[in-house]
Amino acid sequence: MQQVPIDVSPLASLGVSGLMNGGATHPNVLANYPLRKHKYNEILLFLRQVIIEKMAKPEEVLIVENDEGEIVREFVKESDTIQLYKDTRECLVLLTHLDVADTEHIMSEKLARQVDGTEWSWANCNTLCWAIGSISGAMNEETEKRFLVTVIKDLLGLTEMKRGKDNKAVVASNIMYIVGQYPRFLKAHWKFLKTVVNKLFEFMHETHEGVQDMACDTFIKIANKCRRHFVLTQPGETEPFIDEIVRTMRKITCDLSPLQVHTFYEACGYMISAQGQKAAQDRLITQLMEAPNEAIISMANNDPQILQESDTIKVIGNIMKTNVSACTSIGTYFYPQIQRIYKDMLLMYREIATKYPQVRGLRTIKKEILKLVNTYVEKAADLEMINDTLVPDLLGAVLVDYRDNVPDAREAEVLNVMSTLINKLQGMMTSKVIAILDHVFMSTLDMIKSDFSNYPEHRVEFFKLLRVINLKCFPALLELQGDGFKSVVDSCMWASKHDNRVVEGEGLNMLLELMSNIAESNPNTCNAFFQQFFFSIMEDVLFVLTDSDHKAGFKYQVMLLSRMFWLAQSNKITVPLYTPDQAPIGTTNKDYLAQYVQKTLETAFPNLSSAQVSSFIQRLFDKVDDQNQFRITVRDFLIQLKEFAGDNAELFSDEREKEIQDAKLQNLQRGKQIGGLLKPEELGDDDDVI
Repeated sequence: MQQVPIDVSPLASLGVSGLMNGGATHPNVLANYPLRKHKYNEILLFLRQVIIEKMAKPEEVLIVENDEGEIVREFVKESDTIQLYKDTRECLVLLTHLDVADTEHIMSEKLARQVDGTEWSWANCNTLCWAIGSISGAMNEETEKRFLVTVIKDLLGLTEMKRGKDNKAVVASNIMYIVGQYPRFLKAHWKFLKTVVNKLFEFMHETHEGVQDMACDTFIKIANKCRRHFVLTQPGETEPFIDEIVRTMRKITCDLSPLQVHTFYEACGYMISAQGQKAAQDRLITQLMEAPNEAIISMANNDPQILQESDTIKVIGNIMKTNVSACTSIGTYFYPQIQRIYKDMLLMYREIATKYPQVRGLRTIKKEILKLVNTYVEKAADLEMINDTLVPDLLGAVLVDYRDNVPDAREAEVLNVMSTLINKLQGMMTSKVIAILDHVFMSTLDMIKSDFSNYPEHRVEFFKLLRVINLKCFPALLELQGDGFKSVVDSCMWASKHDNRVVEGEGLNMLLELMSNIAESNPNTCNAFFQQFFFSIMEDVLFVLTDSDHKAGFKYQVMLLSRMFWLAQSNKITVPLYTPDQAPIGTTNKDYLAQYVQKTLETAFPNLSSAQVSSFIQRLFDKVDDQNQFRITVRDFLIQLKEFAGDNAELFSDEREKEIQDAKLQNLQRGKQIGGLLKPEELGDDDDVI
C-alpha cells in the first residue's frame, strides 16, 4: 500500500512525530538533542494548563450549565462547538505526547483541588474531566492505568461527598464521559469495569435531566467495546456479569423511559452476541426477552378489542421497539426469539390490517413489526431458513393488506422489507418477484405519479425496490406480462426527472444497471429492448443533463450517457435502432445517434453553432472508453450554456468527493501513527466472540 504523506501540524516539528504512546523518543532525534521541544518547555507547560482549563465540550456530554446557571440537558449539538472540541483535543493529544508526565501532573493536581474543594466549580470540574477524557490512547497502558485508577476513585468519591442534585449531576456526567473514552483500560481491569457499570446502573435511577440518557449512552458504548468480558466468568465471580444484569434488569430499568429501555436492551444484546456457546446464548436471550414476550403473547391471545385501548397500543408499540433494539445488536443469533413470537406477531399484524387499518397508533405497531423482520433479515446468516420459514407467512400477511388498503394506510416499510429480502436472498426470491410486483407496483405508482412530492417515503422505497429486483432477480423482470416491463422502465425514466436526489439517483442507476443486464442477455432480448427504449431513454437523459435544475444527478447522467454512446458503436446491438423513415438503410447506429443528438441539442440551444455541437459529439465518441475524460467533456460543454451560468459546483461533485475521501484517508493514516488522535470508537473492535 502506498504511504500517504502525513502533515502532523506545527506541533510535530517540536518532536511529537517520533513520540508514540508514553513519550518514547525516536532514536534518530537523539543526535539533535536538545530537541526543540526542550527549548519551549515553559511555553508548552503554560499551553497545557490553558487548554485543560478552557477545554471545549465534547459532543458525548449531554449535561451543561445554561445561561441562568442551571444544570440542564442540552438537546442541540452546535457544530462550531464540536469542531472547536476536535481541534482542541488534537492539540492536547500532541502536547501530551511531548511530555506525558507534565500533562499527568497538571491534571492530577487540578483533580486533587476539586476533591479538597479549593478549586471546585462546575466549570472547573467539567473542563478538567473533558480534557482527561480527550487524551485516551496518548499514554502507554501502565501510565494510563495508574492515572485512571486515581481519577475514577477520586470522582466516585466526589459523588458521595457532594450534596445537591446539580452537583451530583455534574460529577456523574463527567465520570460517564471519562469511562466511555477508556475501553482499553476497562477491558484490562475487570473490577473497575464492573464498578463503573454498577455506578451507571445507579445513575439510571437519577431523575436529574440528562443523567439517565448519559448513563444509557455510556452503558451501550462500554457494552459494545467490552462485550466479551461480560459473558466470561471473571476471577472471583460465580457467574458471568451478563447473567446478573439480565436477572435484575427490571430493577435496573424501572425508572427509565421507554427510549432509554430500548438502549439498555440493545446494550445487553451486544454482550449476548459475544457468547459463543449456543445453549448459554439461547438461555440469555430467553431471559432478556421474558418480560416483553409475556406481554405480547398475552395480548395476542386476548380479546382483540384491547387493540382499541390507547394504553395497550403504546405498550405493544414499545414491546416491538424493544425487540428491534435487541435484534439490532444480537443479530443472526436472535432467531430463537423471532421463532417464539413470529406467528403471534403476524397474527396481530393481520388483525390490525383487517379491522383497524387507519388507527395511527396501531400503524406504529405494524411498522415496528416490519422493522423487526427487516432488521433480522439484514443480519441473518441462515438464508434457507428465512426463505422456507419466514418469507411465506410474511408475504401472506403484508402484501394483500398493502394492495387493498387506502393509500394513507399503506406502510412504506413493506417496500423496504421486500427490498431487504430480495437483496439478501437474491435468486431464492426470483419466483416471488412477480407476486410482489402484482401487489405493490401499481398501488404505489398510483400514489406517487400525480406529482414529484407526495408520499416521499414510498417514493424512495419504491424505486429502491425496482432497482434491487433488477440487480438480484433480473430474470423475473423478463417474465412480466403485457405492459408490465414497459411500466417498470417508464417508472425509472420518470424517477430520473425527480428533484429528490435519492429518487433521481435510484432511477438513473437502475437504467444503467438494466442496460448492462440487457446487454448481457440473449441477442433477441437485447435487440428488442434497445429498439423499443434506446431513444426514449436518450431523450430523457439529454433533458435532465441539460436542465440546470438537475445538476445534482450529473455524475449518474454522464455514466448513463457514456454507456449509451458505447452501446451505439459496439457490437452488442445487431439491429438498426431507427425505422426506415428516420434514416436511410445502412446507416450505422453510431451515425444515427450522432444525428439525433445533433438535432436535439441544436433545437434546444439555438445559440450554439452546428460546428460546436458536432465537435462536442465527436469528442464524446472519442472519449467513450475513458469515463473521466468523458465526464470532463460533458461538463465543459454544459458550462458554455447560458442556462448553466452561476454556481456549477455540483458538476464537480466527483472531484470534491475524491478530495474528501483522500483527506479522510490521510487523517486516518496520520491518526494511526500517533496514539490518541483517533477516538476509541474510530478504532477497530477487537473484542471477539468467545
